[in-house]
Amino acid sequence: MKYYLAVDIGASSGRHILAHMEEGKIVLEEMYRFVNGNVTKNGHLCWELDRLFDEIVNGLKACRDAGKEPVSMGIDTWGVDFVLLDENDKVLGDTIAYRDSRTEGVDKLVYDVISEDELYARTGIQKQLFNTIYQLYAVKKDHPEYLAAAKSYLMVPEYFNFLLTGVKMNEYTNATTGQLVNAKTKDWDFELMEKLGIPTGIFGPLHMPKTVVGNLKKEIRDRVGFDLEVVLPATHDTGSAVLAVPANDDDFVYLSSGTWSLMGIERKEADCSMQSKAYNFTNEGGYEYRFRYLKNIMGLWMLQSVRKELNQGEHQYSFPELIQMAEEADGFPSMVDVNDNCFLAPSSMIQAVKDYCQSHGQKVPETTGELLVVIYNSLAQSYADTIKQIEEMTGRTFSRLHIVGGGCQDNYLNQKTKAYTGKEVYAGPIEGTALGNLMVQMLKDGTFQTLEEARTCVAHSFDVKAV
Repeated sequence: MKYYLAVDIGASSGRHILAHMEEGKIVLEEMYRFVNGNVTKNGHLCWELDRLFDEIVNGLKACRDAGKEPVSMGIDTWGVDFVLLDENDKVLGDTIAYRDSRTEGVDKLVYDVISEDELYARTGIQKQLFNTIYQLYAVKKDHPEYLAAAKSYLMVPEYFNFLLTGVKMNEYTNATTGQLVNAKTKDWDFELMEKLGIPTGIFGPLHMPKTVVGNLKKEIRDRVGFDLEVVLPATHDTGSAVLAVPANDDDFVYLSSGTWSLMGIERKEADCSMQSKAYNFTNEGGYEYRFRYLKNIMGLWMLQSVRKELNQGEHQYSFPELIQMAEEADGFPSMVDVNDNCFLAPSSMIQAVKDYCQSHGQKVPETTGELLVVIYNSLAQSYADTIKQIEEMTGRTFSRLHIVGGGCQDNYLNQKTKAYTGKEVYAGPIEGTALGNLMVQMLKDGTFQTLEEARTCVAHSFDVKAV
């Protein structure tokens, strides 16, 4: 049996998912799971990359212990975050997370050098205050010594690949999330970096998914007990998730539903127009240089945050319990703009929702159920608004919405989404991101000849439900 391994690390958890082929279908098996989250260090929200790497190794050991050693592995994570390495390959400073406040006001400093309009025209990437471009400028402002000493720039999954193999390799899909890649040339925008005083020599050539990074270093082989090939998937988790959409026509909008909701379509060319900028669409790079024309929507982060607050007490609420509370309060009228920055990293999500309703003259939710209804309805309304904007920008009407990822299990949100959008809605596969990661490895290995063939196999292999 030939096994492939996806290491899929999100903002709250990571997992090792094995795949193999059986009777023409892809079979998945979760081998290992671990927690993730931000920790406060030196006054900033940071990632624990050393601990996460230990968990990656622990998951490889779990595969060995189960007698299921993969022939290859790929790592995907969230976007925009990075490490800078010095001449001895040591990380410079702390690995600060995208939800940290260090970039507040940095956008204005960047726009003193290059206008916001020109920046979008060059990169096609939506403004998010946590984009790599603003993070790097914050480093330049607060710790210029780090940039002066830096010899290499690696995004989070690339750094893990380096620890596994000793090879430094930058990957295209994740690079595009940072607003440093030119949408026309599909390469680093060195002219932009030079304008901003960001050293260009730290950035390596951009490699596409399916590229082999290398085999495990001896010390890692000794720790895990076997060797394998490390392959680049679409290392940005949304890039991987979009690959797993079980459709080969172009009559659909996708929604990758997790901590973030990423909603959009695949396009062959970027749209860097000012109307696209006004709607805050982004043109992220995808497999085979496809563009993921999409919008970042705050997503299940709001629900996850409310649940985390509620679970500080004695009772530990499950998501089904929360959904039941929302159903009982259905009809509560208030709505919020889920993409408002006040919801990005509030000390209390519950209070943030209440404050928003009050400040906008709406009825303030008093019960947990009412609060949840506000979030659910607001998410569904945001999805509907986004589809309308996509249709306006493309001059087309789409009949279907495909929801992939863990969030597709929330049937209450799926029903709301169907009602608000008026589209046919299909949910599944659940393991969208890990599956897209695995599909690239299998394409590299020749199990599938084309992405279309792989997507057809996904449609046959997993339970995709009409909502």
